Amino acid sequence: MALNNIQILRENGGVGATLPGEDHYSGLLVYLDDAELPTADSGVTGFSTTNRIIPISTIEYAESLGIKPTSNKWIIKALHYHISEALRINPAIMLWVGLYTKPAVPTPGYDFKEIKTMQVFTGGKIRQIGVYTPDNNLVAGDLTKLQGIAVSLQTDDMPLSILYSPNIANISGLTDMRAIGQSNVTILIGQDGEGIAKTLYTEATKTVGTIGNAIGMLSKVSVHESIAWVQKCPSGISQPAFADGTLYNSVDTAVINTLNDNGYVFLRMFTGLNGSFYNDSFTMDTITSDYAYIERVRTMDKAVRGIRTYLLPHLSSPLYVDPKTGKLSEGTIAFLETVANRQLEAMEKAKELSGFKVFIDPDQNVLVSSEMEFVIKQVGVGVMRRMKIKISYTTKID
Repeated sequence: MALNNIQILRENGGVGATLPGEDHYSGLLVYLDDAELPTADSGVTGFSTTNRIIPISTIEYAESLGIKPTSNKWIIKALHYHISEALRINPAIMLWVGLYTKPAVPTPGYDFKEIKTMQVFTGGKIRQIGVYTPDNNLVAGDLTKLQGIAVSLQTDDMPLSILYSPNIANISGLTDMRAIGQSNVTILIGQDGEGIAKTLYTEATKTVGTIGNAIGMLSKVSVHESIAWVQKCPSGISQPAFADGTLYNSVDTAVINTLNDNGYVFLRMFTGLNGSFYNDSFTMDTITSDYAYIERVRTMDKAVRGIRTYLLPHLSSPLYVDPKTGKLSEGTIAFLETVANRQLEAMEKAKELSGFKVFIDPDQNVLVSSEMEFVIKQVGVGVMRRMKIKISYTTKID
């Protein structure tokens, strides 16, 4: 008989970690067959046709909704894997999962309107969303649709970045799909070459991808930081592969360089360093664009959201003018510049910006136009994508 004692068992209650702010607010959109949605067969009983979007902060909660690794539906097992990956990378992520019926392919095809549905459902809180379509091959037209949704959400003051993971049948067939203005869309073509992901890929020969891992990573880094930062962003995947099942270390360097030059995001390895890392943080905008990288888009989105939040209460407020000139008074200009500065000051303090300037032209005739124009310029934070090191022997050090 054991000694008298009190035994206290520490269990996981499913309470997720929390982070300040809303930069980690993310979404994951997955398309299913009708039969795979909330049915006893699939076990996904927590969702329904009238309850398609649920915030998930722990894997225990996801499993309580029926998203289990033992499901007899491949897509449900893949969904569990991606939620697990997102939470592994960032346990404090706030993740809204949306399950919707997939359309017939190629007709009528995906229109991705569910992205907007999810963003509206959250009140515009989602900063980045992963879109997973393992039954839909990558085509340029889908990128145009995705960017169109993003532009519509920007117009509605609910900007976000879209990470897209379609089915990739063969990486050698991927072409350059970058186009002017596709700044809110990133294409993921990486995959784990072993473990659960390999098992899932072998079972269905469909892209498993890294959508959960990438969403977790993007939610973890600050808005100005690249998910390719080697020190901060190891993927935790030791055997990287591409989304067609090809192992990274079996692909010729020239092919890898071409995929990188074409703006695709995948996992890579470094000689002398264990593990794998994202090759870069490209968007599908042209490489010369200010918004060719996700961090540039996220930083601008955060600035725009914050400036709007601070200025919105002053919409339709009085604008005082100098009675001698009819132009804006110095006090009015100083006040409004201070209000517009607040978000940028906070971002500069957080090292998300290198600097900024807010300017209001005092010569605006607001009595006639009733319109106030602000000119705001901000200096971003660079990313050290390449290093050039010159080294040699010498007879002496000057």
